[in-house]
Amino acid sequence: MTLERRALIVRGGWDGHEPVAATDLFIPYLREQGFTVEVADSPAPYADAELMARTDLVLQCMTMSSIEREEVAGLVAAVAAGTGLAGWHGGIVDSYRASADYLQLVGGQFAAHAARTAPGERAGEQSDNYVPHRITLTAAAAGHPITEGLADFDLETEQYWVLTDDYNDVLATTTTAVRPWEPWSRPVTAPAVWTRRWGQGRVFVATPGHKTDILQDPNVRTIVERGLLWAAR
Repeated sequence: MTLERRALIVRGGWDGHEPVAATDLFIPYLREQGFTVEVADSPAPYADAELMARTDLVLQCMTMSSIEREEVAGLVAAVAAGTGLAGWHGGIVDSYRASADYLQLVGGQFAAHAARTAPGERAGEQSDNYVPHRITLTAAAAGHPITEGLADFDLETEQYWVLTDDYNDVLATTTTAVRPWEPWSRPVTAPAVWTRRWGQGRVFVATPGHKTDILQDPNVRTIVERGLLWAAR
């Protein structure tokens, strides 16, 4: 008899990333894969050691927001003990900016996304930051279950410039171009998809996923679905 696995979805924060609609895209998939799904609108469950011990996967979509010391400690301890942690875009790499322990666990922090036009030409909408860019798979991607069989692909959406470390196993990158109105003088390549081992646990991050339309891109959706399964205990 196969025991059901448990997934905890923690969602909220900035509404611009559509945390409810975005995570709702993947709830049916998780259930099809044999998970029972619990949903929370804050990181408070992370402080519940008993709940976290029986959680096989945390899917987090919580942009910015804040986290209490006991909550981040509970999340870190759970992942180290084998609970998987997965997410995309600002819901995982622009969360809890004041927590160094959280940033170390995830392995990356949103720094910026480039605008597509000069300052005087912007409309003041999110679309000002939608730039055409390529997601380029690394050599490691060919043999990894998250990215096996996929090829480089193009998106027009926010392109994340993230600050990371070399403990990540990078499966894809993206390169932010030079723009005459910006202060950087050469292209900057940053990870776009990575995994990370933390104790007995696994962490999966994809930086594409600004809104539901991007999450429904076949390449992005495949990477996220595979990433959820890879991360889960």
